Amino acid sequence: MNIANKISTFRILNVPFLIACLIYYSPEKDFLRFIALGIFSLAALSDAIDGYIARKTKTKSSAGQILDPLADKLLLISAFIFLSNIKNFPQAIYFPLWVTLIVISRDIMILLGALVIFIVRQKIDIQPSKWGKFTTTFQMSSVIAVLLQWEFSFLLWTLAVLFTIISGIDYIKRGVRLLYALDSHRNNP
Repeated sequence: MNIANKISTFRILNVPFLIACLIYYSPEKDFLRFIALGIFSLAALSDAIDGYIARKTKTKSSAGQILDPLADKLLLISAFIFLSNIKNFPQAIYFPLWVTLIVISRDIMILLGALVIFIVRQKIDIQPSKWGKFTTTFQMSSVIAVLLQWEFSFLLWTLAVLFTIISGIDYIKRGVRLLYALDSHRNNP
């Protein structure tokens, strides 16, 4: 296991602590919001660091292709779910349920598409797109803004939703092209 994969694993191991802070949050225990902010911010920073290390040291691996997006998905989906259910946040700044549903729906579609491609091709090569990277950046920024209780956090999550939809469409188009190319290759040997 290389350093980048260890950092991705670290991100995965942080998810239960983030969830615990958000579950036990109350206005009387506002310090938990700041602990959650610290955990999430550290995890978001580690996402950038592990990608940089993997590229710089040329240690991209099969495990890393699974661990990195898995860590991102677990972290972000957990944050969106629990930050859309906290109604007693100061100033009532939290994610509306529809935002969380869009984020989760895209990830489910990507996962199901990857599964179909794997079943058909017996292998999968996950390559993130620029739209996916923008999406992750805006989703992470949105979570940080909500945890900070920034009154204009809706601007960030609006951008996150926009990029989530764009990247979802992009991944679907890429998956369909990949399956179509494979099908036409089989029909024209």
